[in-house]
Amino acid sequence: MNNFPNLKKPTHLFATLFGIGKLPFGPGTWGSVATVFLWVGCSSSIQSNFMILIFILFFSVIICHLATRNLVEKDQKSIVIDEFAGMWLALFIVSDVAAAGLTFLLFRVFDIFKPFPISYIDKNMKSGLGIVLDDLVAGLAAGYLTVLIYSFL
Repeated sequence: MNNFPNLKKPTHLFATLFGIGKLPFGPGTWGSVATVFLWVGCSSSIQSNFMILIFILFFSVIICHLATRNLVEKDQKSIVIDEFAGMWLALFIVSDVAAAGLTFLLFRVFDIFKPFPISYIDKNMKSGLGIVLDDLVAGLAAGYLTVLIYSFL
């Protein structure tokens, strides 16, 4: 499929976060920025945030699977729903608006440089789950590292 993403297709629209993934420079960063703003705007009870997180995790895997099933290169740069899921997980762990900036920076570092095991997942799992899983591991690392840093401050 040469015309990816086709924003007329709902799966492509969601995979690109309504076209954010088509931005020319650093689409993953833009997807992560959008996530921070949405998370800050939606911050509510821990139970509500947990239910939102579970929905995002399942929805992003399904969308990545459906959007990429006919593609040779599965993890397209314009797919940013995986960054959305990973960043939301990191912010859920931190649960502090004041720490969102550091969480964002750490998430981007882990997502861009992909230290092990993130790199292993990125290279070896080429499915909807694999596309999202490397970002979830980056989100776990960013979230818990932020908590660790803030506990020492």
